[in-house]
Amino acid sequence: MRAALALEDGTVYQGEAFGAEGENWGEVVFNTGMTGYQEVLTDPSYCGQIVVMTYPLIGNYGVNDEDSESRRSFVRGFVVREVCDTPSNWRSRRSLGAYLASQGVTGLAGIDTRALTKRLRRYGTMRGVLSTLDLDPESLVAKARACPQLTGQALVPEVATKKPYIVPGSKFRVVLFDFGVKENIIRCLNRRGGEVVVVPPQTTAEEALKYAPDGVILSNGPGDPVDVRYAADAARELIGKVPLLGICLGHQVLGLAFGGRTYKLKFGHRGVNHPVKDVVSGRVYITSHNHGFAVEGESLPEEVYVSHVNVNDGTVEGLRHRYLPVFSVQYHPEASPGTNDAEYLFDEFVALIERERR
Repeated sequence: MRAALALEDGTVYQGEAFGAEGENWGEVVFNTGMTGYQEVLTDPSYCGQIVVMTYPLIGNYGVNDEDSESRRSFVRGFVVREVCDTPSNWRSRRSLGAYLASQGVTGLAGIDTRALTKRLRRYGTMRGVLSTLDLDPESLVAKARACPQLTGQALVPEVATKKPYIVPGSKFRVVLFDFGVKENIIRCLNRRGGEVVVVPPQTTAEEALKYAPDGVILSNGPGDPVDVRYAADAARELIGKVPLLGICLGHQVLGLAFGGRTYKLKFGHRGVNHPVKDVVSGRVYITSHNHGFAVEGESLPEEVYVSHVNVNDGTVEGLRHRYLPVFSVQYHPEASPGTNDAEYLFDEFVALIERERR
């Protein structure tokens, strides 16, 4: 079965389909990870996007029952150079193609993903349409140009919990705002003894504080942070009342809550080996990334400083308040996929909680 991907600039890539039949649209982005495709597929932050993997062979260890980061896949399409139909791994339960079919996600293989990635790096991320139903180039390009932009879509409500729920723990309690949370954030807190109260994205500060939390976390999630102004409003009211940590989209939300500005990156950061520098210690960490927006450091008030920067392009990777127990990071301390270099940040958050409880 054939499939085609058309970009809004008129470029069309035709190859072999795998996974589900169908047609879908989204922002076309690339991920540079050599492994971790299952975690990528189930990361809610990819909602609204067609994901291109730059590593040439994907699917060789299959899909298992343990490594998913959410209840299902939220990507709108998946593009690879070569897909492996015969995975080999003791934990594998199904092939990548079988998994995508079960999730209703269309895959495209057999195209030059290096050329596609270079185009996205040169011209920036673009809207695209991936289809097994319509292979006419002119028709697909017209559809791509008619697609909505990523900004303005209600992506967070699509991926987040609708009702609060509790993951038990015994040492401290954290309220976790779910903007599209990855399961490993919850697991990292649980391993440290935390009870995690996961709440919907539109929860107010007053409602969150009724749980008597020892700390609050603003999770990762998809889309433009300006589309979740209600989250920034809640975060603004929580600042100074409880230890506060923002992760990825939560970091951007916190930047807005401080009165800062955010902007869209040309092609974003998506991969597992992005070097991030701690500006205080000078140490560089290898980190996992998945974001298309960033905080404008110059827009922040004087009481907030940039704690981490991206070594590759200098973008803001972390914020800290000079006096209050509040900090955030643009990258993923829980990894999944990626290295565990930054997991120490959960220990720092727990230490803040313990200090404030004294």
